[in-house]
Amino acid sequence: MRVVSLVPSLTEAVAVSAPGALVGVTDWCTHPAALGDVARIGGTKNPDVRAIAELRPDLVLANEEENRAPDLAALREAGLEVLVTEVRDLPQAFTELDRVLVGAMGLERPRWLAEAEAAWARAEPAGEPRTAFVPVWRRPWMVLGRDTFAGDLLARLGVSNAYAGHPERYPRIPAAELAAAGCELVVFPDEPYRFTPGDGPEAFPGIPAAFVDGRHLTWYGPSLAAAPEVLGAALRAAPQRPSR
Repeated sequence: MRVVSLVPSLTEAVAVSAPGALVGVTDWCTHPAALGDVARIGGTKNPDVRAIAELRPDLVLANEEENRAPDLAALREAGLEVLVTEVRDLPQAFTELDRVLVGAMGLERPRWLAEAEAAWARAEPAGEPRTAFVPVWRRPWMVLGRDTFAGDLLARLGVSNAYAGHPERYPRIPAAELAAAGCELVVFPDEPYRFTPGDGPEAFPGIPAAFVDGRHLTWYGPSLAAAPEVLGAALRAAPQRPSR
């Protein structure tokens, strides 16, 4: 089977589970590092439809959040089969990975998928429960809102998203409002915006910060097996907010 992936998470999942199946990936597909001569077909938001069609894939993998509907429609108009995933929480991630790898590609269920399920089944809160907000962008500030995969992972590790009830999935919230929300923690991932100790925390003085690997927080693929341990360690390393 010849597969084009427009989703970094699924690129890694396919590359690890079916070496050689990928014939095209996006410029944002960084894992695994050794993708070899696989063609680069543009970004997740601006794929080169003609280049994808010329690769003659049997299947194009996409995601309802990461990829634009007009691009997916153009791929279908070109006669290509497009499978669109939806991932809003961890159980749905496992279901969609099964649908892609086993259902659509006809593979045996990968060992790493069972290992990831087992790792999350035994995951425990990383310390005392804390309420946090999770920036994903600045200029303007944007945070995790309702129904997000990353928010679900954090909840399973004892971190409650202060904006989980917001009507938007990625609301724009002014920094002053975030700082005044009474949260005990700010969780800074390093993607899509690359937050660092020198870029982000200065906007929220006095609120402890946890810096987490964005791949382990937002990717649904082989990284899920290590994610509880990696994310848990980062959350435990964040100091507690002083009592008032």
